[in-house]
Amino acid sequence: MNIVLAGMPGCGKTTVAEVFSKLGKRVVDTDAEIVKRHGRIADIFSRYGEEHFRDLESAEVERVSVLGGVVVSTGGGCLLRRRNVEALKRGGKIVYLKTSPETLVKRLEGDTERPLIQGGVKEKIDRLYSERSGIYESSADLTVETDNLTPEQIVNIILEKI
Repeated sequence: MNIVLAGMPGCGKTTVAEVFSKLGKRVVDTDAEIVKRHGRIADIFSRYGEEHFRDLESAEVERVSVLGGVVVSTGGGCLLRRRNVEALKRGGKIVYLKTSPETLVKRLEGDTERPLIQGGVKEKIDRLYSERSGIYESSADLTVETDNLTPEQIVNIILEKI
């Protein structure tokens, strides 16, 4: 069974996945795989648009969803497509790393790699949070509120409950 980490940009998916990796778990980061195959995400967005990026993301989700026993770190918008949620649930459990907008803004100020938050981080995070939080909640098999937890504590909660 896979453990699928999902949530807003900046919620800690990659950092939590790194802790799993140190514990000997195989980790697949969907965004990192897209970058390996197709180049920087910001460049994909600017050249081809968000829809093309989402198509690449869906193809990556299909690829990783058939693997077994891996930790999958997804991009922030991965669960926006229902087919991605269904594919990820076929082979695993989705864990929503729920993080407050205030914490996300603190973590993401100055970030230049995430195309959807450029030009007004607070406003963009507030909008994305409003659009996506319900999707994350309804898709998740487990929700972990991360604001006051270390990545290690988050991993321990996930291992305890899944």
